[in-house]
Amino acid sequence: MSRGRLHHVELWVPSLGRAERSWGWLLTSLGYVEHQRWSAGVSWILDGTYVVVEQSPALAADVHDRLAPGLNHLAFHGGTRDEVDRLVEAAPAHGWALLFPGKHPHAGGADHYAAYLENEDGYEVEVVAD
Repeated sequence: MSRGRLHHVELWVPSLGRAERSWGWLLTSLGYVEHQRWSAGVSWILDGTYVVVEQSPALAADVHDRLAPGLNHLAFHGGTRDEVDRLVEAAPAHGWALLFPGKHPHAGGADHYAAYLENEDGYEVEVVAD
């Protein structure tokens, strides 16, 4: 592994079931495979980097606010424009809603083709077309 490369991201979630439904679908759609599982969490890995969702008993709150200080969103390479479009089409069935629909797919600017999605727990992802 190369120094400085992202090792993993751990998201504490209010509901493991909802997180598995939304994050599990998204990550496997992007090529991740399940990596680890325990009673309070699960992780998915791709090329040595993994994403963890955990319903920790140490949670200080039960709501995520992407507009508060802290994590705003995670951004993923989404493949071709057609692949991003198919992901957007399937996303609502898995707990994701399209953000900024009036600006989609150029909410990030005229030269930036991406989908901005938010799951039912308020986590945002940006899926960027190559």
